[in-house]
Order: sequence, then C-alpha cells, then structure tokens
Amino acid sequence: MRRYARTLVAVALATTVVAGTAGWASGNAQQALTGPPPGTAAWRADQVLGRELPDPERNTPSEVSAFFRGLSDRDRQTLVVRHPLVVGNLDGVPAELRYRANARALRSSHDPRYAHLAADPHRQILAFDPRGRGQVAEVFGDLRAARQVSVVVPGSDIDAGTFDRRTDVYGTPAGMARSLHARTGRGSAVIAWAGYTTPVGLGVDAATGSLAEAGADRLTRFDDGLAADGVPTPAVFCHSYGSVVCGLAASRLRATDLVVLGSPGMRADNVRDLHTDARVWAAKDPSDWIGKVPHVEFAGLGHGADPASASFGARRVPAEDAQGHTGYFAPGTESLRAFAAIAEGAHAGLDKQPVLPAR
Repeated sequence: MRRYARTLVAVALATTVVAGTAGWASGNAQQALTGPPPGTAAWRADQVLGRELPDPERNTPSEVSAFFRGLSDRDRQTLVVRHPLVVGNLDGVPAELRYRANARALRSSHDPRYAHLAADPHRQILAFDPRGRGQVAEVFGDLRAARQVSVVVPGSDIDAGTFDRRTDVYGTPAGMARSLHARTGRGSAVIAWAGYTTPVGLGVDAATGSLAEAGADRLTRFDDGLAADGVPTPAVFCHSYGSVVCGLAASRLRATDLVVLGSPGMRADNVRDLHTDARVWAAKDPSDWIGKVPHVEFAGLGHGADPASASFGARRVPAEDAQGHTGYFAPGTESLRAFAAIAEGAHAGLDKQPVLPAR
C-alpha cells in the first residue's frame, strides 16, 4: 500500500512538473498537427504536368524523390511556383527545391509571426507549415556537401514564433543547431527540426505521450525523406520532451546516434527497449530541474525511466558544467564538446566514459 501511495504521489508530481524548454507557465491542451501539407487538395487536382503528382499521404518519401528526379528544372520550378507549401514540406523533395519553395511561401505570408523567418533571404528553411502555432525546420551548413549530419529535436514551448527567439537562445532549436554547427565545422550540417506540435507550459500534454506519438510519426517520415534525398544518416539530438518523441520513434529512425539531454524519459525501461541499432547517449547536468521530475509511467502519465540513470544503459555524456535545463549547447561546455564529437563520429574518447549498465 505504501508503494502504491508513493506511486500516486509521483504521478501527481509528474503531471505538474514534467515540461520542456521554456518554463513554468500553465499548460494549455494542444491538438497535434497531423496529415499532409497545407495545399494538398489543390496539389492533388493539378494536371499542369499532364500526369498525376505524388500523393503526400499515400506515396513514400522514396517515391516522391524518384518523381522529382525525373522532372526537368522547368517542371520543378513550375511546382514550386504553383504549390510552395506542398513542395516545401513534402519529405523526399530535394532540399534545394524545398529551400526555394519555403522562401516563396514565407515572402507571401502576411502573418507577422513569420516575418522574422522571411527577413534573411539566405536562410535555408527546409520546412515551413503556417498552420496552428507554426512548424519550421532550418539547415545550418551545406546539407548536400556534408559528410556528417545532425538533427536537433526540441522540447516543449517551441513553435515558429519561439524557434529562434533571442532569449534563452540555447533552449531554442535554432540556437542549439547553430551552436553545434559552429563547433563541428564545414564538413557538417545541422538541422533544427521543430516539425511537431509541442506541449505548451505545464499540464497534461507535457506529462503524457499523445503529442510525442504524433511527433514520432512526423520525425520518422522526415528522416526517411533525408535518406531518400541522399543525406548521410544523421545523429539525432533530443532535448527534454523531444526525447520522448525520439524514444517513441527510435525503432523506426535511421540514426547513427540518439543523444538525449535533460530528458523526462523515453517511454522505455532501458536501451534494449528502444529497439535501435543507434548508439544511445544521455546527458543531465546537476543543476537541471528535470532531475526533480519523477521518472515514472503510470496510467499514461509520466515518461518512464531516467535515460541518465545507471540502470538505463545509455552512454554517458559529461555535462557537469552545463547550467540549467537549457545550457547543454552553450559554447565552452563539456556537453557541447561531447555533442560535437558524436556528431563528427569522433567519439572514441567519449567511449572511455563508463557505459551505464542496463539491469
């Protein structure tokens, strides 16, 4: 009975403490954005090329990629002009074409929330979906020439408006990705992927897995699209609630490494339960408030075992000098140096860190 009571207390705490990036505001229930890109109905009906266009729901990213490889430059540009939101968000479309389509969509948007994304014409926006709170992915570096690629998956309170906010920079996907790219250099590319509906503040969304399940599906398809476009298999860095997304996607992701930081759990008891061939790493600094989150999962609440615990079995990322929940990518930290080594495939020194045994 005492154990049951402790579990109930832990679950109650989980519903009020588990959160992501930006703080302690009251939570608001979110509806996960799913389905094909905006503008899909007009895309499906368009016969401008004299043949059926690939269906964003039915066709795989590999099939989309094959279709676009067979088009002339003129036909590609025709589709960019007529359907920028579909081309810009359709996994399997060549990255360069997606940049062009999303730049066009952003220029034509009259929503002030997205003005900052359109201000710099040199930004490489790999996805832009204006629906809801807005979803964005941006590439730092030359994705086509990169020998190593990384993807950053953020946690709660992230959307198009907070994607690259100037406060709490290293708690934003753009800030994390930019910092990692600066450390890894010219042979790498880093993608900041805010391509799912994140929880807002504290509340049931942050303590449950429904948004993460939808996010895992979107992340998996995005990853498949990178592979179809010939992009090297990435290392995936998952912050806070983003690690729940990565845990649910792990068995389907093509990844060299899964790196979780400030994680409330991955909906798995240990590394084996993730069913992944990727190396799994975990970082948690002593000052991160996530350490106070009960690592339980009961009746759908909470996200399970602590990936940074000895029993989980992840490889340890040193993070003693990171500050707080959003300091892992701050320049000069041990954690950023370790992340860069993992991203570059130069993790031999890190492998001397104790591999935490799964029991």
